[in-house]
Amino acid sequence: MSEAVVLYEEIDGVAIITLNRPERLNSWTGELGTGYFNALDTAAASAAVKSIVVTGAGRGFCSGADMDMLQGIQDRGGEGEERPKHRDERHDYALSIPKPVIAAINGACAGLGFVHAMMCDIRFAAEGAKFTSAFARRGLIAEHGVSYMLPRVVGPSNALDILMSGRVFLADEAKEMGVVSRVLAPEDLLSASVEYARDLGKYSAPWSMAQMKKQVWNQLDLARTEALAESNSLMVDSLKRNDFKEGVASFVQKRDPAFEPVTKV
Repeated sequence: MSEAVVLYEEIDGVAIITLNRPERLNSWTGELGTGYFNALDTAAASAAVKSIVVTGAGRGFCSGADMDMLQGIQDRGGEGEERPKHRDERHDYALSIPKPVIAAINGACAGLGFVHAMMCDIRFAAEGAKFTSAFARRGLIAEHGVSYMLPRVVGPSNALDILMSGRVFLADEAKEMGVVSRVLAPEDLLSASVEYARDLGKYSAPWSMAQMKKQVWNQLDLARTEALAESNSLMVDSLKRNDFKEGVASFVQKRDPAFEPVTKV
C-alpha cells in the first residue's frame, strides 16, 4: 500500500483509513483504489480492530474519478483497453468486510467518491460538505452498484433525484434524505466518528456486528419469510456462542464486555 495516497492507523480498536491526495480532493486513481482495498484488508485481518473509519485528507472526501484517468479512458476508447496493473475489486468491496465501516465525509463527495461513501455501512458528514452523483452530467449511468444501494437507503424517488439531476446538495439535505446519519461541525467530524466507532467495538460483539451487517445487506434481496428463517437459524447459533455468555455476564456484573475478535484473512 502506498503511504503517499492512502494512510492507515489503528487507535484503540479503530482503524482510520485516510484517502490522501488532498491537492486533488482525493480523486480516485488505480493506485488510490489499491491502497484503499489493501487498507480494508489490513483492518479486516487485525484482531485489534473492531471498526473502521474512512475519511479524506484536506478539504474533500473523494471528488470522484481523477480527470486525468478519465481522459486516459476516453483516449483509449473505453475501459477495455490495457491499463496499469492495479488491484481490481468491485466497488462494493467494503460491504464484504466483516466489521462496521463508517464514512466520515469531510468535504466534496462526488461521483466514484459518492459510490464509495454509499458502500460504507454508516455515514457522518461535516456541515457544508457537498454531495453529487455527477454521472448524468458526464453522459454516464449510475455506476458501480450505486443504483442498487442508493434507493434502498433513501427511497427510489430521492435516488432518482440525486442520480438523474446530478445536482449538488449539502450535508443538511443529505441528512434529510437519509444519505447520512449525522451532520457535525467540521472540527468535530473525525473525533466524533472515531468515538462512535470505538464505542461500537467496546460495547458490541464483533461477531454480532458481522452477522448484522450480512443480514441487513444480504436480506435486502430475500423474501420476508426467507429472511426470518435465516435470522432464526443465526439466533440459534448465537445462543451457543461464548459471546452470548459474556454479554449476559458483563451486564449482570456491570462491567465492560470482553468479546471475541473477528478477523477476515
